[in-house]
Amino acid sequence: MRPLIFLDVDGPLIPFGGPAPHPTFAPNPAPDAHPLLGRVDPAHGLRLAALGGELVWATTWTSEANEVLAPRLGLPPLPVVDWPDGDEDEDETEAGGGLHWKTRPLAAWAAGRPYVWLDDEITPTDRTWTHTHHPAPTLLHRVASHTGLTEADFTAVREWLARHG
Repeated sequence: MRPLIFLDVDGPLIPFGGPAPHPTFAPNPAPDAHPLLGRVDPAHGLRLAALGGELVWATTWTSEANEVLAPRLGLPPLPVVDWPDGDEDEDETEAGGGLHWKTRPLAAWAAGRPYVWLDDEITPTDRTWTHTHHPAPTLLHRVASHTGLTEADFTAVREWLARHG
């Protein structure tokens, strides 16, 4: 089985700063569209697909990522991580540098498979927990939220997949 590639949206695919909107798409194609969708680089879709892992949405956008982002990226609908209900695992990262609320659910969703997690909120605590509790190789790669995915990020993932894919 191919390694999973968990994709966060806000930060990695929709950078919070830096580049101007991408000219391939109008910044706001519909009046009710997300105001930052113009920051999505449509070329990222082909680049992500070319990595060879199994792409999975790991975002609070949930199924909306398939409706709004997958077409902009030229991707088919992807599996979506369903986050646990309740607030028992709410973002502990903000509460003192603890474990991110996505860390345990992603390891559970991977069910022992190798995976890459691309997110802008990954901390050393998440890496340590995952290394200790997940039996397969993982790459928890923090993407700079102000730039989103860059060539350096794609290179890091490709190199990891070459060793573990």
